Amino acid sequence: MGFETITVDQLAKKVMNQENLFLLDVRNEEDFEDWKVESDSFDYLNKPYFDLIDGVEPIKDDIPEDKDVAVICAKGGSSQFVAEQLADEGFNNIYSVEGGMKAWSEHLEPVKLGDLEGGGELYQFVRLGKGCLSYMIISEGEAALIDATRMVDTYINFAEQKGATIKHVFDTHLHADHISGGRTIAEKTGATYYLPPKDAEEVQFDYTPIQDQDEVTVGSSKIDVQALYTPGHTIGSTSFVVDDQYLMTGDILFIESIGRPDLAGKADDWVGDLRTTLYERYKELSNDLIVLPAHFSFKNELNEDGSVQEKLGVLFEQNDGLQVDDSEEFRKMVTENLPPQPNSHQKIRFTNMGKETPELEEQREMEIGPNRCAVR
Repeated sequence: MGFETITVDQLAKKVMNQENLFLLDVRNEEDFEDWKVESDSFDYLNKPYFDLIDGVEPIKDDIPEDKDVAVICAKGGSSQFVAEQLADEGFNNIYSVEGGMKAWSEHLEPVKLGDLEGGGELYQFVRLGKGCLSYMIISEGEAALIDATRMVDTYINFAEQKGATIKHVFDTHLHADHISGGRTIAEKTGATYYLPPKDAEEVQFDYTPIQDQDEVTVGSSKIDVQALYTPGHTIGSTSFVVDDQYLMTGDILFIESIGRPDLAGKADDWVGDLRTTLYERYKELSNDLIVLPAHFSFKNELNEDGSVQEKLGVLFEQNDGLQVDDSEEFRKMVTENLPPQPNSHQKIRFTNMGKETPELEEQREMEIGPNRCAVR
């Protein structure tokens, strides 16, 4: 008898491998509806912990006896209590998710996207619990990062395992839904930290501007930032073309949606820029470029290998946000379909500007919740 623990790394593998699991979420109903571990291969039951303090009798008939059952809560404590009660009732294969949803929010799952033509590799780091996507280019012992999250040790350790030194760190824009790890990684590794200058007018630290037509070489692979100043999500948003194969769109273009223009409070000003970027600047590019966004919103955006990617030409045919020919209709579509603002988005922006320096636990709380960077 008794229960075991499962780490968020193990849970992520089950999501990526589409393994079957029964997930009992003991958070409050509104928290579960807002944000949960998502997988097409999971079965779910939400029953608040407070309904189970006196025993698991209310859910005994709902718990399968022929499947692994994982119990998850906000931080990992309540799930242990409920898992123990289930085990005491004779259920086998019961697990408590270590660290709960807070730990789930921080897990990064690396996925290799491919080999670069000039030598080297490209990896995508999938933050399953938050919908963030970041990237590492490795070539001839050098590494570059794009849109890194605050879990900086994951990237540093990964580069070390690959025998590479991080030389360059880029942010496509000033993020508002999560805390960037770019500056911290640069400080720890001596890498150069690049920001689009139009997004960096209020930052309180030194950075290297990255602008139209700038080129940075990583080993034998080029990152071309050429004619790709792509405002709309922010005034400085900049897209990167890597190795003439990949288009890193930041929060401008996603697989099934487009970026929201309102996180700095300027939706009416920036929606025109967003349309110009999507309908004109991107139209000038090759349809064969593989779009790599900085976020995903829906579990069906994950491919079978766990990656999030699609050709630009396919998105011009299938992404609803790219099908609105009339500019006024586009403006209406964008401004009337904005999801709730990300948690603590203004405080996150100030943190990414260097104006505030919250403690780690506060940073974790600031980021709790799903990706809300897209027009819905």
